[in-house]
Amino acid sequence: QVQLVESGGGLVQAGGSLRLSCVVSGRTFSRYAMGWFRQAPGKEREFVAGLNWSGGSTDYADSVKGRFTTSRDNAKNTVYLQMNSLKPEDTAVYYCAADRRSWVARGSYEYWGQGTQVTVSS
Repeated sequence: QVQLVESGGGLVQAGGSLRLSCVVSGRTFSRYAMGWFRQAPGKEREFVAGLNWSGGSTDYADSVKGRFTTSRDNAKNTVYLQMNSLKPEDTAVYYCAADRRSWVARGSYEYWGQGTQVTVSS
């Protein structure tokens, strides 16, 4: 059973930063592709960032490119989403996702976390 637990969400002013973390249970984390998604109230869930098994390949939604960075520490079974220059439109519940394939990017993922709320005030 693979479990994902996100943390690091909160309330921040526009222009501020937050770092989300996602700890993944399981001994084969280093082989998983990882992704970050978000869902704002009344909107569909959307892709934010993707990371391959090694961290050597990444993909970002145009709306966050240049402001958000995803990385992973395979020794800690953890993936991160560093969010800078936050905007009110970044307000959403953020989810991390994992897949046993090595690279998924914007595709479908097998495992999902419960989400963490990010609220950006203007």
